[in-house]
Amino acid sequence: MIKTVIIEDEKPAARKIERMLSLFPELEVVANIESVEDGVKWFSENEHPQLIFSDIVLGDGLSFDIFEKIPTKGFIIYTTAFDQYTLKAFKLNSIDYLLKPILEEDLAGAIEKFKSFLPSGNPVTSQEIKQLIKKDKTTLSRVLVKIGYNLKIVQTNEISCFFSENKIVYLQTEDRTYPSDFTLDELEDVLDEKKFFRANRQFIISSDYIKNIHTSPNYKVELDFQPQEEITVSRDRVKDFKDWLVG
Repeated sequence: MIKTVIIEDEKPAARKIERMLSLFPELEVVANIESVEDGVKWFSENEHPQLIFSDIVLGDGLSFDIFEKIPTKGFIIYTTAFDQYTLKAFKLNSIDYLLKPILEEDLAGAIEKFKSFLPSGNPVTSQEIKQLIKKDKTTLSRVLVKIGYNLKIVQTNEISCFFSENKIVYLQTEDRTYPSDFTLDELEDVLDEKKFFRANRQFIISSDYIKNIHTSPNYKVELDFQPQEEITVSRDRVKDFKDWLVG
């Protein structure tokens, strides 16, 4: 039997996942954890399972906090309504990332991916996990932003650019500018490279919102919606920029 733990703070969602997992007789759910505090305690006191299904946003924090305090060799399949945590998830032993509502076929695919690591009986290294994720790269489709005490979901197809200012990365939409929790380097790894391009150290731009391109004396891009700063393509990126435009 494959020992399995569910981390989910919403009881109906936890019951639904457990019902779905009951379709796989080789899995044995040994614990249901509802908070970061309970997770740290459980993983400190018990033998770690081979497989973990974990929501990300819990009532008292992010489930990442559990595994940053108590590293685990178990494989983690994250289940969440938000896909902005993809990059960090795959740095913490994650082998898949399922967006809610979870479909049975997606769950089955994630479990099969987990099983693919097991047949040889040899331990799987973090590097091997990262290589798998690199092949199955998930692109970011939504960003969760904070406005005061409220949260808002912004679709990436509404974003004209991301830009850094005073060590904070912002995203620009038609309506306004929002701060984000990403760095530009992280965004490069998770954005759709057909849609977004790193123009320079400060800007990532979207092809959907390019209004005009001036080629002399430098490649300057005008977007439908952008901050006051000019957007100039770095000289060493001009060839890649032109290839991207027609790619």
